[in-house]
Amino acid sequence: MSDQEQPQDTIDTGIDASKAPLMDHVIELRQRLVWSVAALIICFAFSFYYSEYIFDFLVQPLKKAFPDGETTLIFTKLYEAFFVEIKVAMFSSFFLAFPILAGQLYAFVAPGLYSNEKKAFLPFLLATPLLFFAGASLAYYIVMPTAFEFFLDFQSNDDGIKQQALPTMGDYLSLVMQFILAFGICFQLPILLLLLNRAGILSRAQLKGFRRFMIVGAFLLAAILTPPDVISQLMLGIPLILLYEISLVIIYFTEKKQKPPEV
Repeated sequence: MSDQEQPQDTIDTGIDASKAPLMDHVIELRQRLVWSVAALIICFAFSFYYSEYIFDFLVQPLKKAFPDGETTLIFTKLYEAFFVEIKVAMFSSFFLAFPILAGQLYAFVAPGLYSNEKKAFLPFLLATPLLFFAGASLAYYIVMPTAFEFFLDFQSNDDGIKQQALPTMGDYLSLVMQFILAFGICFQLPILLLLLNRAGILSRAQLKGFRRFMIVGAFLLAAILTPPDVISQLMLGIPLILLYEISLVIIYFTEKKQKPPEV
């Protein structure tokens, strides 16, 4: 058969068919990233407009620790207050945009999953913000007021020398973000353990064997992530151990459910 008689479906079109699916994935990934970045920009603009109110909300634990009417935050650089509002807007924009970011991630990954994998993946995706919010709430409503009261107890007026706490806006915001991120991220422990168990990497028996190391690791991690005071470290270390034990209970029931019935 001559070149002129070559069938139409075998004519070289100049496109490698093996690369076409890859290009489709790249185009879809670009589209998902564009929507994610657009969501972050919109949430940042919204957060920056209300950054003063958001910062006032973040200051409430410090207000509770100070005596009434004595809360003072200073800034030592002319631009510090402005950049504090920028950081507040960036910090809160990730919280507001997370549902959209998670949705875009799921929409990109879902077509490549089987129906049973989708059912397994979706609960983890939904539990992630809930556990982060639980950890952040514990830090905001309980840990921070307690820790701030502990810190402020070191104010004194001995020998006529007044020692007064005058935290700067930037330092306070960094401390609040440290608390919220430390507790929010550490509260993802059950999701991590359940994923490792679902993937067959760790069994419940292995996790039970790691319990003593987990107890030491929980307080070591708390010492690294929280300020150097015993109260904050205990308030993060103890919940981590409880979350570890709760994960073992959940894994017990999931393994029991997946175990085939005896004949």
